Amino acid sequence: MNENRIWLKNYPEGVPADINPDQYRSLVELMEESFNRYADRTAYSFMGKSVTYAQTDRESRAMAAYLQSLGLQRGDRVAVMMPNVPQYPVVVAGILRAGMVVVNVNPLYTARELEHQLKDSGARAIIIIENFAATLQKCIAQTSVEHVVLAAMGDRLGMLKGAVVNHVVRKVKALVPPFELPGAVRYNDALAKGCKLTLQPHDIGPDDIAVLQYTGGTTGVSKGAVLLHRNVIANVLQSEAWNDPVMKEIPANEQPTAVCALPLYHIFAFTVNMMLFMRVGGKNILIPNPRDFPAVLKELSKHTFHSFPAVNTLFNGLANHPDFGKVNWSNLKISLGGGMAVTQSVAKLWLEKTGCPITEGYGLSETSPSACCNVPTNKSFTGTIGVPIPSTWMKLIDDDGRDVTELGQAGEIVIKGPQVMAGYWQRPDETARVMTPDGYFKSGDIGTMDANGYFKIVDRKKDMILVSGFNVYPNEIEDVVSSCPGVLECAAVGVPDDRMGEAVKLVVVRKDPALTEEAVLAHCRQNLTAYKQPRIVEFRTELPKTPVGKILRRELRASN
Repeated sequence: MNENRIWLKNYPEGVPADINPDQYRSLVELMEESFNRYADRTAYSFMGKSVTYAQTDRESRAMAAYLQSLGLQRGDRVAVMMPNVPQYPVVVAGILRAGMVVVNVNPLYTARELEHQLKDSGARAIIIIENFAATLQKCIAQTSVEHVVLAAMGDRLGMLKGAVVNHVVRKVKALVPPFELPGAVRYNDALAKGCKLTLQPHDIGPDDIAVLQYTGGTTGVSKGAVLLHRNVIANVLQSEAWNDPVMKEIPANEQPTAVCALPLYHIFAFTVNMMLFMRVGGKNILIPNPRDFPAVLKELSKHTFHSFPAVNTLFNGLANHPDFGKVNWSNLKISLGGGMAVTQSVAKLWLEKTGCPITEGYGLSETSPSACCNVPTNKSFTGTIGVPIPSTWMKLIDDDGRDVTELGQAGEIVIKGPQVMAGYWQRPDETARVMTPDGYFKSGDIGTMDANGYFKIVDRKKDMILVSGFNVYPNEIEDVVSSCPGVLECAAVGVPDDRMGEAVKLVVVRKDPALTEEAVLAHCRQNLTAYKQPRIVEFRTELPKTPVGKILRRELRASN
């Protein structure tokens, strides 16, 4: 079935056209293989503490037994609300080993958002770090949650260091607001109890649900993308095959090591950091707060690392930080850019400073997430999202669902492959809306494809700006403006205009305080046709972003 995959000719040598998603029956089988094979290796590094595969095996088995002892059944949903701390991978492995379903929750959710997700998923238990317990307190009575396990930042750092870290978090930095959750069990107590219990193993198969990954999707209310064990397994194997041409250059005496600065509750880090590096016996350097650039760079200065998945804003922020040079970047084999478009100016700066190009990829929660990626051996910036990865089919369709056959013509990107979700949790109507009759998932992104099978996103349907009947795509404007000297970050949105329907508004964060509106507009005049040029320029000290670092254009639109 290679006849329609014109992109296969661009695959690096050794990368297969297809992977075998049936290589493992479940993520549990994949994890247990690694627990046995790499028992003595470090799986996670956190605040100077190393956690081995053997320790992760023991603790996740105890957590699984504990969850079963609560009367939770196979298929029950368990919410996880934590940043990048060592408890997170243990909890995920425990939930899956118990035959249950992981519900990933953003720790920065408001009580309203948390309540929606807990009610929608029907979660019977939640494992939460105490920093956000006050949020849970506000909404737990309206949900089906019966059991709460409370973790703390210092839980797994040893008695002395753990006590110091918890004191600083609770008292010095005051990061734990007061809360009352009667009946909640402390994480270490749950583990201690679980250690004395026997895990009742389940025969978990490829079609069992592994994760409910909540997403705004292409429209409307937050929905749970149902990711089966086979979906995530497929994406782990696809990502491994795709990265192999550069990752195999790691010296034999070095353990493959990834920087885990993206939040693990986000599907990008969940698959490409946690699950992929478990599969290859690698180590993840856990970064609990990627926005604290000095702390991130200080931590990275202590490690040798080879893989760095991130978003454009994180690459940009780090590369422009004065401490960037204190880190040894020479061992970096792959810098994976995802979640949002990588701009040319950031790609250029990152390559200059590290010698490692940003390999831009593309995916969604609904595709576990990776669907498309640039070739990791290519050092030049393509301005595209690359080509579909192994076992993946992509094409473009028009508004009537017909295939777009003319090269360079824009259409909605649709995706088919073993990593595509089973549907939205208990929303057959929404599932039907995003699936084509021939089994493709409709991404909601507008793109083009060239003669080599390289896809380029011109934008999301809903982000498009309509100026006097012309389509204007924010990504293009932002790419141009980000190359203007003195610009750190920018975002383009449409604002109502009596004459043109909509006009382009540009919001800019300065790198150079002397940067003027006229300088920005002159740069735009030089690089953009008249109808694409911004009519309004606003300077701000920062742009609104999601916890993963995506710029929230809708918030900028709403503030007009």
